[in-house]
Amino acid sequence: ALGFGLAAMPARAQQVDGPLVLAAASLQESMTAAADAWARKGHKRPVLSFAASSVLARQAAAGARADLLVSADEEWMDFLDQRGMLAPRTRVPFLGNRLVLVARTDSPAERRPLAAMLRGRIAVADPASVPAGRYAEAALRKLKLWDAAAPQLVRAENVRAALALVERGAAPSGIVYATDARASTRVRVAGVFPASSHPPIIYPLARLKSSTHPEAEGFRRFLLSGEGRAIFTRHGFSRR
Repeated sequence: ALGFGLAAMPARAQQVDGPLVLAAASLQESMTAAADAWARKGHKRPVLSFAASSVLARQAAAGARADLLVSADEEWMDFLDQRGMLAPRTRVPFLGNRLVLVARTDSPAERRPLAAMLRGRIAVADPASVPAGRYAEAALRKLKLWDAAAPQLVRAENVRAALALVERGAAPSGIVYATDARASTRVRVAGVFPASSHPPIIYPLARLKSSTHPEAEGFRRFLLSGEGRAIFTRHGFSRR
């Protein structure tokens, strides 16, 4: 699993380290780069925990110690907001993404419509709870492909797990974010889902009300700065 068991992390370690950031699995490379850039400025390097947004939001709701959250959709941030768990006026739309169909780089590169490529096992983050899976289901329904594709879905715990299934050849294709495809040398983009086929992919950022780390707000502001956003742009995310 990609999460680091935040609830079990000793309090003393949290004081020594930088702020704890819960980040959607698709942010691994970009958030790591942002944390490194912040540390180079002389700050304590943030501690990063990557997992599906659903897992992270539930961890936070259960009282796991954390300072910032970046979810891959608005719904899981709403989940915490409705419970009064976000620091007032810190929630901001942060990043955007695209939804793509990927296949292994050693598979035949044929120009075919999405419907023709969605045959056989399709790796996808679990549509029941994970944002990437929810976007995928919405797109397949909109394109009238859900009934045919649903029985073929291989449901993974997060979008990076779905990507790994394609990389290993456990599924010939997968539905992931464009940034996930960009981060892998073992898959290629076989098709791009129209932006109009699913709700806008928005990554909101917020500080948790329970946050006590003195640098949490500073790192949040750094992420939203021109310098911070440029890091994510270089990794393929769009600005919101």
